[in-house]
Amino acid sequence: MSLYEGIKARITDQLVEAANSAKAAGELNFTELPSCFLEEPRERQHGDLATNLAMVLAKQAKRSPREIATTLIKHLDTNGTWIESSEIAGAGFINFRLNPLWLTSVIGEVLKAEESYGQVDIGKGQKIQVEFVSANPTGLLHMGNARGAALGDTLASLLSAAGYEVSREFYINDTGNQIHNFALSLESRYLQQLGQDAPFPEGGYHGEDLIETVKGLIVKVGDKYLSIEPALRREFLVRYALDEKMRDIRETLHDFGVEYDVWFNEQSLHDSGAVRSTMEELEKKGYIYEKEGALWLKSTLLGDEKDEVVVRSNGTPTYFAADIAYHRNKFDRGFNRVINIWGADHHGHVARLKGAVSALGYDSDNLQIILMQLVRLIQNGEVVKMSKRSGQYITLRELMDEVGKDAARFFFNLRDPDSTVDFDLDLAKAQSSDNPVYYVQYAHARLCSILRQAEELGDAGIPPLEEDLKRLDSTEERDLLKKIADLPSEITVAARLMEPHRLARYVLDLAALFHTFYNSQRVLVDDQGLRRARLSLVRAVKQVISNVLGILGVSAPERM
Repeated sequence: MSLYEGIKARITDQLVEAANSAKAAGELNFTELPSCFLEEPRERQHGDLATNLAMVLAKQAKRSPREIATTLIKHLDTNGTWIESSEIAGAGFINFRLNPLWLTSVIGEVLKAEESYGQVDIGKGQKIQVEFVSANPTGLLHMGNARGAALGDTLASLLSAAGYEVSREFYINDTGNQIHNFALSLESRYLQQLGQDAPFPEGGYHGEDLIETVKGLIVKVGDKYLSIEPALRREFLVRYALDEKMRDIRETLHDFGVEYDVWFNEQSLHDSGAVRSTMEELEKKGYIYEKEGALWLKSTLLGDEKDEVVVRSNGTPTYFAADIAYHRNKFDRGFNRVINIWGADHHGHVARLKGAVSALGYDSDNLQIILMQLVRLIQNGEVVKMSKRSGQYITLRELMDEVGKDAARFFFNLRDPDSTVDFDLDLAKAQSSDNPVYYVQYAHARLCSILRQAEELGDAGIPPLEEDLKRLDSTEERDLLKKIADLPSEITVAARLMEPHRLARYVLDLAALFHTFYNSQRVLVDDQGLRRARLSLVRAVKQVISNVLGILGVSAPERM
C-alpha cells in the first residue's frame, strides 16, 4: 500500500470509529453503517480529501447531514491521520486538510527505495505466465507482432513490479498446415533460383525474405537438393529456413528489449504424446465423439456456437487440439494464472479454448486472453501499406530502424489493447513536446542536467532539513509530490486491471507536471535550504520517471 493509500485507509478507519463512538454515546442513531469512502475535492480550496458519510447516514439517523457531520468531527480521533483541520461544507460534506509534511515525506520514501519505489506485493509470489507474440516462424515479425511484443513484455514487467512471479513464453508453431505451405513455398523459390520451372503454390508465402533465404542456402549448398526426392528436399529446406527465421525472430525481439524465459515448440507436444493423451482425457470425460471418421470436441457443451474437429479423418490432430494440449501443459507446470495476448482476429477462438480448459478440470477464469486491435502506420498523413523487405507488411525491424525501440514501445503502450493504433512515423521521430516519448525522456534528461549543475556547485546529494522540506509548498511542488506518491497505487490498479497503458499515461502526466514546475520555480536558488529541498524533489522525480520507463522497456537518457 502506498503512503497516500495508507493515509486514506487510516482516515476511513477513524471515521468508522467516530460513527460507532457517537452511536455508543447516544449522539447518533443508525442500524447499519453505510460504506465510507474518501475522494479528492474538485476544487483545491475545498481541501485535500472529503467524505459524504454524514449525508448517507442522514436517512437512518433522521438528522440533517450538517448536524451529523458536526457529531462525526467531534468524535474523530485524528492521531496518525495527517489531518490538520476538518470543516463542514455544502449540504454536509466533511473536508479534510492534511499536514503538507505528508507530501514531503514521500521524497525520503522514494530516495530510500530507489529502483524498487512503486513496487507492491499484491501478487504474493503467485506464478503467472505471459505468452505473447508467438508468431508463425514462416516470415518476419510485423507491426501486429510489434504491438504484441511491447504489450506483453510491459505487462510482464508490470506484474513483476506488483509482486507476481512472471514467466515470459513464446510458442513456436513449427508444425501443421502452415509449415506444409512454408515447405512448398521454399521448394518453389529454391527451384526457381536454380532456373527450374516451379509454379508457386496456392496459399504460399510471398515475402521477399523467402527468396533471400533460399539465395543464402544456394550460396552454401548450391544445387545439392535439386536431384533428391521432393519430400526429403522440403524437409531439408524447412529445417534450414526455420532455424534462420527463429534466429531472426530471437534477434529482433532481443533488440526490441524482449527476453523470453521459455521458447516452447509445438512439435514437442506431438513428439511427447501430449496431444494424444489430452484427446484421450477429453474422450474419457465425455467431450469427444466421432463423426465421418474425424474426432470432434463437444464445444457446444462448453459455451461455443458449434462443435470443433480436433483430429481429422486422416488421423492428423488440428491446431486446436495442439492448443488444448499446450494449455493443459501450462497449468500442469504450476502457473496460477495464464495470460495470452492475441490479435483481435482470434476472438472466435477464445470461448472454445476456455471451454476446453474447463472440460479438463481447470478453472477457466485463470486463463485470460487479451485481444489486440490492428496497427496502422501513418506517414505524411497517409497509411503505409507495403514493406520493402517482406513485400507485404511493415516489419518490426523496419519500424525500429525508422523510429527506434523506445518510440515504438512507448507508442504501442499509450493505448489500451482494444483500441486501434494509428502509429504516426513522423510524430515518433519528432524532437518536440508533441512526441510523447521525447517529452518524457527530455524531462528525465533535464532532471539529470539540474543534478549535474548541482554537483558542479558542490551541492549534490546533501539532504535537506525537515524545516526546509516544509517550504515545498507551491502548487507546482505539491502537484509533483502528490503524483510521485501515487505511483504504488497506479501500479496496483494497472496490475489488477492488466492495463500497462496506465503507466504510459502516468509518466506523461508526471513529465508535464515537472516541466510546469521547471518553468515556474528555479531549483538552484541562492537560498541553500530551499535549494537542497528542491534538489531532493528533483532526485525523487528523476527516480520515479526512470522506474516507470524501466517497466515500459524504454530508456531514460541523461542527455538529449
